[in-house]
Amino acid sequence: MAKIRTRFAPSPTGKMHMGNLRSALYEYLVAKHEGGDFILRIEDTDRGRFVEGATDIIYRTLAGVGLIHDEGPDKDGGCGPYVQSERVKSGLYMKYALELVEKGEAYYCFCDKERLESLTTTIGEESVTHYDKHCLHLSKEEIDANLKAGKPFVIRQNIPTSGTTSFSDENYGVITVENSELDDQILIKSDGFPTYNFANVVDDHLMGITHVVRGNEYLSSTPKYTLLYKAFGWEEPAYIHLPLITNEDHKKLSKRSGQTVTLEGFIEQGFVPEALLNYVALLGWNSPDNREILSLEEITKEFDYHRISKSPAVFDNVKLRWMNGEYLKAMDEDKYLKLAVPYVEKTLGTGFDSKAVALLVKTRIETLCDIPEMIDFFAALPDYDAEMYIHKKMKTTFENSLESLTDLLPRLKALPDLSLESLQGCVAAYVEEKQIKNGVALWPLRTAVSGKQTTPGGAYEIIEILGAEESFKRIEKGIEKLKAAIAQQ
Repeated sequence: MAKIRTRFAPSPTGKMHMGNLRSALYEYLVAKHEGGDFILRIEDTDRGRFVEGATDIIYRTLAGVGLIHDEGPDKDGGCGPYVQSERVKSGLYMKYALELVEKGEAYYCFCDKERLESLTTTIGEESVTHYDKHCLHLSKEEIDANLKAGKPFVIRQNIPTSGTTSFSDENYGVITVENSELDDQILIKSDGFPTYNFANVVDDHLMGITHVVRGNEYLSSTPKYTLLYKAFGWEEPAYIHLPLITNEDHKKLSKRSGQTVTLEGFIEQGFVPEALLNYVALLGWNSPDNREILSLEEITKEFDYHRISKSPAVFDNVKLRWMNGEYLKAMDEDKYLKLAVPYVEKTLGTGFDSKAVALLVKTRIETLCDIPEMIDFFAALPDYDAEMYIHKKMKTTFENSLESLTDLLPRLKALPDLSLESLQGCVAAYVEEKQIKNGVALWPLRTAVSGKQTTPGGAYEIIEILGAEESFKRIEKGIEKLKAAIAQQ
């Protein structure tokens, strides 16, 4: 069996869409599961959509998620150049287009904008132009005269008007279409650049691509590719079309609906690359044992493209948040602190033990962006209602909460330090002395120093981080708040 070769061929038009990331991942997995080659090719022939710096985003994104290519613009494997605009300069695509013209499989088209617009019809919300093969019937003399006069032209594929074209997809099976439904697509544009569809076929052949992996929106274009391969007499690659990715409303994942759809966008929202890659792997595939938390190495080992689903994959943000939280919990402490400390310091400044605060929330957050809201009470005590001191399960009331705080404050002030061990010993001795439940002492203490019903860590951890001066000031404020509440009863 020939060595599997796949390619990721993005256009440098901006940030990496999650659909593109899944395509890159599956292309990587199809190759690497069998020990094959994963190739990076930059398709920059659409100059109107080219974005400066987008190529760097592609490199940064692939490296950031661990999808290391074997060949590409920076790794010549003998099939370069790997940037299409550089291949254009050599006349490569024009050479193959003219070969098709000679065979009668393509032809020059000199139609102007006005004539093409007259062929345009509106179907729903889309404008569709079905070319009528007008220029196919030009004589050789007319063509030569137009070329000599420098008249602008494109080169179109000459698609049969009758019969059918079939191709086989590894996921969807054999698909057959009527040739009459296909349009004579443009192969070479008027600026001399190839179209995406034509350059893909030429480059895939010359680079020895054995498996083409892409979204199922390309299913409708594939018959045209099949006809091009037949026209050249080239062997067609295996096709693996991937299911659509939709949002929870079963509509195509799109930034138009206000969704985050790019990898960088999710990272800015506090997600980590490993979790995003893991989650994207499950958008259309699942492991044999249905495990969901998998490293790239584990996914590569278990991946079988025959298990790819045909059904649309729903992008579930709730599940993604859960998975990201699991990655943060399991993350190496040093790596986690490198990611989390900047969020802590942006929220609290540098007056606190940033590492201690970050570790306090490590098992409680789902994204790094959850940190600020969870820790903001350290910076300033929120204005809270005295009703928070009443907890039926803890059996706390205004009266016993006031008693606990009043009794504990001088004991805490007398401690040599506010380490966790000292705090625990102090409160334990008080609970034992008063013969009360832990909650009767700890609930009002945590409420006083945090002003929140839920906090990362308990009273001991919060007091240790706040320090003596701020902790005692907050407890004193809690005492005053309880006295006022009792007076108003």
